Amino acid sequence: MVAKGIKKIAINTGGGDAPGLNAVIRAATIAALNRGWECVGIRDGYNGLMMPDDYPEGGLIHLTRSRIRGITHLGGTILGTTNKGNPLKYPTKGKDGKMYEKDRSNELVKAFKREKIDALVAIGGDGSLTIANVIAQKGIKVVGVPKTIDNDLEKTVITFGFDTAVSFATMCLDRVHST
Repeated sequence: MVAKGIKKIAINTGGGDAPGLNAVIRAATIAALNRGWECVGIRDGYNGLMMPDDYPEGGLIHLTRSRIRGITHLGGTILGTTNKGNPLKYPTKGKDGKMYEKDRSNELVKAFKREKIDALVAIGGDGSLTIANVIAQKGIKVVGVPKTIDNDLEKTVITFGFDTAVSFATMCLDRVHST
C-alpha cells in the first residue's frame, strides 16, 4: 500500500542516544527510496527545520543510498539528536528578560510545508513522540518509531534501544561473573 500524495519524507532522531538509530535511518530511507519518495534527514531533532541558519550545510541532509551506505555499525546518529529546545515548550526570553516556554509547533508545521515535506518518520522516546503526535494532529503524516532504553512507551512491547541495552548489560555481567 502506497500512501497517497507523498513525494518527500523527513526522518529525525530525538532525545538521548540509543544503539540502532542509524540502522533505523537506513531502513526508513531505503523504504522511502523504493517507493520513489525523496528523503531528507532533519538535523538535531527538529532544530534543522526550526533553525536552519545554524547549520552551514543546511538543516536538512538529503538521504540517498550512497549517503546511508555503511552506517548501520556506527554509533550515534548521522542526523544528530537533541533533548533540548522542545518546540512545544521552547525556552524563550521575554521582553522582561525572564525565560518562559512558548509553543512553536505551528512554526514547525509551517517549516514542513515550506520544505514540501509530506510526512515524517520520528525516531524517539516519550518526549520525541509526544512532539510528533502534536504535529500529526496539525496535519503532518507521521510514523513513530519507538526508541528508548527505558522501554516505557505505552502500547509498545519492546523498543530497539531497550533490547540492545539489556543485551549489552547482560554481556557485561557475564564478563564480570567469570572473574
